[in-house]
Amino acid sequence: MRIPIILLTLSLFVSNAGFAQSESGTINDSINKMYVGTYTKKEGHVDGKAKGIYLLNQNSDTGALTSMGTVAELVNPSFVKVGKMGKYLFAVSELGPHEGESGFIYSYGIQEDGSLREISKKSTGGYAPCHIALDRSGKFVFVSNYMGGVVMSYKINEDGSLSENQEVNLENPENSHAHSVKISGDNRHAYIADLGNDKIWIFNLKDGKLESHDQLFVQLKEGAGPRHMSFAKNGTFAYSMNELNSSISVFEVLKDGGLKLIQDISSLPESFKMKNSAADIHIHPSGKFIYASNRGHDSIAIFKIEDSGKLTNVDFVPIAGKTPRNFAISPYGKFLYAASQDTGNITTYRINPENGKLKPQEPVFEIKTPVCLEFVK
Repeated sequence: MRIPIILLTLSLFVSNAGFAQSESGTINDSINKMYVGTYTKKEGHVDGKAKGIYLLNQNSDTGALTSMGTVAELVNPSFVKVGKMGKYLFAVSELGPHEGESGFIYSYGIQEDGSLREISKKSTGGYAPCHIALDRSGKFVFVSNYMGGVVMSYKINEDGSLSENQEVNLENPENSHAHSVKISGDNRHAYIADLGNDKIWIFNLKDGKLESHDQLFVQLKEGAGPRHMSFAKNGTFAYSMNELNSSISVFEVLKDGGLKLIQDISSLPESFKMKNSAADIHIHPSGKFIYASNRGHDSIAIFKIEDSGKLTNVDFVPIAGKTPRNFAISPYGKFLYAASQDTGNITTYRINPENGKLKPQEPVFEIKTPVCLEFVK
C-alpha cells in the first residue's frame, strides 16, 4: 500500500514535534535536553556545593548550553540515567554509612518542559551507589554500590516506579568496589567492573537477573581498578577504563560472552609522571574513536579504534577545569562535554568527524560541582 506523500510529510512533522524550526522553515532538532548530576555536600573526595539535579538546554548547531535551573533537590545525585524513549530519569543518592540506612535510587517522570516528577525511591542495598545502567529492553535498571560489593537489579513498572528484582553480592565484599554494570548489545550478558578486586565479573542476563557465566570473571593487573566499560559498535570488542593505573584494557568479546584480553594501553602521555585517576570512557557514535577522561592530568585522551579492536593514540586535550570526572557526547556525535568536578564548570568541544580531535568552544559553562552529564536521546 502506497502512503500519499502529503501524509508522509505530516507524519514526519508530528514525529519531530517539539523540535525548533529554523528561519528557512525547515525543521531541525536544534535543542537537546541534558541533565547534570552533582554533589551537594562535602565528602572526603569532593566539596559538594550544588542543590541537586540541573537541567540544561543544548543548542545542537552551536553547542551552546543554557541553564534551565534545578529540577530535583536531593543529596548527592552523583549519577543520573535517562530511560528508554526519554520518559523517565533515574538518579542515585550517594550516601555513606554515616549518612543514612543505605544509598537510594529515585525514579522521575520527565515532563514535556524537562522538569521532573518524583515517582519512587528505593534502597540500593548498600552504600555509595555510583552508577546506573539499563538493559537493552529498557525494562530493568542496575545500580552499583561502591561500598559492600552489592549490585541491585530493579524492574521498571509501567508507571515508572521501581520494584526490586535481584540483589547480587560479589565475593570479598570488604574489598569489593562495584563501580559499574555494562550490558552487552544483544542483551544476553552483563559485566560488573569491580575496582577493589581488579576483576570484571561476567554474567548471563535473563529477565533482568544475573546468572553465573562459565568464565565467571576476567582478572586485570593488580592495582588496575576497573571503573567503567564501553563496547564497540559491532559488539566484538570491549574497553575497560581502569581508574587506579590509568589504563584502558581492550578485550575481544567471545561468542559466549566471555572476554579475552588483547591490549593494555595508558590513558596518559608517557611524559606525565604525577598522580592521576582515570574516570570515564565513551565511544563516538561513528564507532571510529574512543574518548577517556583523566583526573590529575585533567584531560580527555583520544584514541582511534583499529580494525583489530586495538587502540592507537590520537591526542590528549586539556580540560579548562579540574577533575573531569564524567563527560558526554551529544546525539549524532557533534560535540563533547566534560564536567569538571572541582572547578564547577563544563567544557565544550567540537568533534572533528574525520580524525576524532577536539576543538574547545567558548565560553566555559559555570555550574556547581558537576559530576555526571546525561542527554535525553
